[in-house]
Amino acid sequence: MSRSSVASRLSSAAYSLRRFAELPFVAATRDALPWSFGGLVAAFVCILPFVPAAGPWWGPSLGLRIAGALLPAFGFMGAVLAPALVWRFAVRSELQPVAPALGALLAYLAAMPPPHAPVLAYLREVGTSGLFLALLIGGLTAFFILLLRGNGWLAGLAAFATALALRASHVDLPAIVNLALAPLGHLGDTFAALLIIVFVQSALWTFGMHGPALVAAVVTPVYLTLQMQNTQAFNEHAALPHIVVVSLFLFIFPGGSGSTLPLAALLAISRVPKLRSIGRVSLVPSVFNTNEPLIFGAPIVLNPYLIPPFLLVPLVLASTTYAAVAFGWVSRAAFYVPSSVPTLVSTYLATVDLRAVALAAVNIALATAIYFPFVRAYERHLEAAV
Repeated sequence: MSRSSVASRLSSAAYSLRRFAELPFVAATRDALPWSFGGLVAAFVCILPFVPAAGPWWGPSLGLRIAGALLPAFGFMGAVLAPALVWRFAVRSELQPVAPALGALLAYLAAMPPPHAPVLAYLREVGTSGLFLALLIGGLTAFFILLLRGNGWLAGLAAFATALALRASHVDLPAIVNLALAPLGHLGDTFAALLIIVFVQSALWTFGMHGPALVAAVVTPVYLTLQMQNTQAFNEHAALPHIVVVSLFLFIFPGGSGSTLPLAALLAISRVPKLRSIGRVSLVPSVFNTNEPLIFGAPIVLNPYLIPPFLLVPLVLASTTYAAVAFGWVSRAAFYVPSSVPTLVSTYLATVDLRAVALAAVNIALATAIYFPFVRAYERHLEAAV
């Protein structure tokens, strides 16, 4: 196949991706997620001091406190996402956004089950379905906006009334959402579960949707529980029972979703000035596994040159990591470590095993080898376009 034919196919793929991404609801969701992430951070900071955990604030106890505060915070994230999504949808539809956004917020709150447990326990329960319920409520409100020919007040009122009617009819939307998501959560400590989670998280990012936030709301209850069981076994000097736990993902995502630390390094020495600037700006955040500047700056979102390695690399690293741990070449992760800790440090802290550092280094080298030809192809494309 000629290079011009390949370029034509890539251009066609990019056009198709852009058309899908610019659908009003998809674009509104992408616009709203950063705002909802702010709600997650604010809720996390407020909840963290009240999460009980044995032991002092430092060490493994701190990691468990952080993990224990994340799931309740997803409920607040959903409460921000529902109105923010509808607001952005209304703005893109050139409508007054206040009324439908308020209606979406009220509908979200009406759909939540009434408090029936201590605050933290209740927030953990609603956190598992919060983001997906927000997407459902946002979609319902957007549907009413279109159905009612852009009447924002009626659309917001219709969404709120629908949520109230469902609640009065004993239709539990969060329970339905949890039931629909149950297969993913029930995959448990398996290689298949690991691959599915890694792929879904990366794939969502390729459309500009915050994959970790959306996936974590579903899988955190499962894999945090398994992580705590490993920690308990470690403290009791027993064999660690689980391979796939929260901290295993530290090996898989150096640099953040898509395992983009090597990509940032390659771009930092790129021969294309634009890419070189993006790489240098995003390199330090990538060391701390924060890669939003790179995802939107390169960009990776809707980029047919960088999407393939962005999806492939985490699957390869998940495979090497699972094999290394399953065969006993590297210890199982005993402790929860926040993802913001640099990979070579966090993998050691999670396992207390120097071999984990070697595995993380091998994974980074593999990721670099996979990203390299795609970066070079993207450079040639940009140079040819000048």
